[in-house]
Amino acid sequence: MVQTIEAASAAVVGLAVGAAVPERLLGQERWPRGKKRPFDSDEEPNSYKDITTYNNFYEFGTDKSDPAKNSGNFKLSPWTVNVEGLVKKPAAYHLEDFIKPHKLEDRIYRLRCVEGWSMVIPWLGFPLAGLIKRVEPTSKAKYVTFETVYRPEEMIGQRRPYLNWPYVEGLRLDEAMHPLTLLAAGLYGKGLPNQNGAPLRLVVPWKYGFKSIKSIVKIGFVEKEPPTTWNISAPDEYGFYSNVNPEADHPRWSQKSERRIGEFLKRKTVMFNGYAEQVGYLYAGMDLKKHF
Repeated sequence: MVQTIEAASAAVVGLAVGAAVPERLLGQERWPRGKKRPFDSDEEPNSYKDITTYNNFYEFGTDKSDPAKNSGNFKLSPWTVNVEGLVKKPAAYHLEDFIKPHKLEDRIYRLRCVEGWSMVIPWLGFPLAGLIKRVEPTSKAKYVTFETVYRPEEMIGQRRPYLNWPYVEGLRLDEAMHPLTLLAAGLYGKGLPNQNGAPLRLVVPWKYGFKSIKSIVKIGFVEKEPPTTWNISAPDEYGFYSNVNPEADHPRWSQKSERRIGEFLKRKTVMFNGYAEQVGYLYAGMDLKKHF
């Protein structure tokens, strides 16, 4: 389903700035089956309850239930996204103006956490490539950087030194331009809940989930590989690329299998989280155990 900004973004942004989630969604609603789109997983999406109550978002705490419990007072309006660096059209956008030129579409993607669990999530967003073309990177731009909002008065996890705040991430420019790479403003056809990275987050389905940075306020374009939060925290455990790779184990656990939330038995993890056909060429000739 492709939706124009007039039809969809107003609803997405409206929910993103604090409208309550309908009670009927909590544990009840499943994603309706419809026509499969080119990028969609053919697997059954997790329930809305699964997706919104089992989260990693350390800005709101380290337990899986903390983001849902602790993010209720997080304010999403007004929201500004700064685009800066090696671009011809740097700007500070209000959220509505940031989204407005783009068509929002549903994308059903697999998500694989580096911890060994996974979900299938129906996102609502637009390809990051659309924004990149809009701001016109210069020829020197080789990487795209992202930064989460820093608001410790509202994000209680930022009051503790779990990580170096604010959270930062990065992609190679060709990764960012890939049509699978999404800027998501919603899930289940509705605005993102706070605990899932409202009002705007990155989704890169062939990489471990921590690469999909949440609550973005800054997007930059740089020439050299940028620092990323988990690589700063534990460089021997979390590389810049962090592609899903069952042959490159985490130093403390195997990456050969995963537990799908809602299932009892483990399933095998597949290369690039099942997106090898679409993205494998990006890493041709690279040693993915060395460049993990």
